Amino acid sequence: MVKGRLEETPALPLKVLVTRAAGPLAYSLLDRIANGEVFGNQQPVFLVLMDFPSMLAVLTGVAMELQDCAFVLLQGVTVTDRAEVAFMDVDVAILLGATPRAKDMEWDDQFKCNVRIFRSQGKALDTYAKKTVKVLVVGSPANTNCLIAMTSAPSIPPENFSCLTRLSQNRAQSRLALTLGVGAGTVRNVIVWGAPSGTQLPDIEHASVTCDSRPAGLHQALRGADRLAFQQQRETAVWTGCTMSVASAICDHLRALWSGTPEGELVSMGVISNGNTYGVPEQLIYSFPVTVKDGSWQIVAGLRVSEVCRLRMAQSAQQLLEERKSALRALARSNL
Repeated sequence: MVKGRLEETPALPLKVLVTRAAGPLAYSLLDRIANGEVFGNQQPVFLVLMDFPSMLAVLTGVAMELQDCAFVLLQGVTVTDRAEVAFMDVDVAILLGATPRAKDMEWDDQFKCNVRIFRSQGKALDTYAKKTVKVLVVGSPANTNCLIAMTSAPSIPPENFSCLTRLSQNRAQSRLALTLGVGAGTVRNVIVWGAPSGTQLPDIEHASVTCDSRPAGLHQALRGADRLAFQQQRETAVWTGCTMSVASAICDHLRALWSGTPEGELVSMGVISNGNTYGVPEQLIYSFPVTVKDGSWQIVAGLRVSEVCRLRMAQSAQQLLEERKSALRALARSNL
């Protein structure tokens, strides 16, 4: 494990907040942030771990374990259950906590719980966080939870909010690599459109695989039965993940935001849809192919999109429009 190294004149530490930090997902993530894997091996970090009051003892143990790792880049750890402490002057907020849907729970009840959570966190960001804060929402349904947090933090630019769809990209690229018998790192530019649900669509139209050190389109690389098999698997490319893969996707997402994307490489992020060229309604958090430079993402415009893909994109947009309507209605109620 790389513990990081510092120059003689190190950068100021980034203050990184992780909510629901006593859970297994955070446990798979925190050491990767602390060791320089996410923000670079020259960037010190200060971690803020937030969870419910009942989890403070667990959080204290996690903090001590992080300290025992002696990460060179880790400048300190704060454990708290209070928003005014957790969100104060943070540079990065990773929002893991959301209400999962229990076996006998109605969708509307889950939705109302998540509106409360992300409205509260959005207000805390608006009140206490730096206006330059980068916010990543992971808790499902991530697109609409991100929209709620963004709407509740009007003083922070909407483009500072994003939600995690990189896990679906990683899974689709891994599936392609298995189909082709190559390493997952040789597959690039699989696009995930929409929301992480049944309407989400991994799109291989612009993807490529490096064969004999030369990039080739996947339509050239996939032939016959293999290509047909992958097309059938596209319908089930998203499944319930474990903490290791989700943590890895979070790291990939944040690394792209912080360090930029290599020339010619696209990544999938859930971002505000304003100004897109694909007919997706504005004011939605929707997964698009983006490039990142100097800390700012940009939706890649003008890509060729098949009719089948456009249909699924429209279905996903319609689902998110309905969720947005419900969320805005819930936010307007004074009893939430």
